[in-house]
Amino acid sequence: MAGDNIGNKRLVVGAHYGLRDWLAQRVTAVVLAVFALVLVGAFLSPGPLDYARWQGLFAQQWMKLLTFVAVLALVYHAWVGMRDIWMDYVKPVGVRLLLQIGTILWLVACAGWALQILWRA
Repeated sequence: MAGDNIGNKRLVVGAHYGLRDWLAQRVTAVVLAVFALVLVGAFLSPGPLDYARWQGLFAQQWMKLLTFVAVLALVYHAWVGMRDIWMDYVKPVGVRLLLQIGTILWLVACAGWALQILWRA
């Protein structure tokens, strides 16, 4: 009966991701844009653009922190996008689960590698 699909007894599947993921994509994009603007500012500031200058920029704790926040934003941005692709286009549940687990492992490994690069001695 058509009336069974109205009100609090309505079956909603997957709809709870929509607004949260849309907002997450926008927030992470803003974080990445701010990071890009900082890098553009470093490019455009006077002086030679050499290794010593980049080393000096990334030796500062605020830049390391900003870079790692940008990496985390990129990882989450990529996760939301890839998860949506896997959910939309891969129908076998087992294959989709393996792809999602592989994506998570890859993204966590990339974030760990970035952490190691930024704060190694």
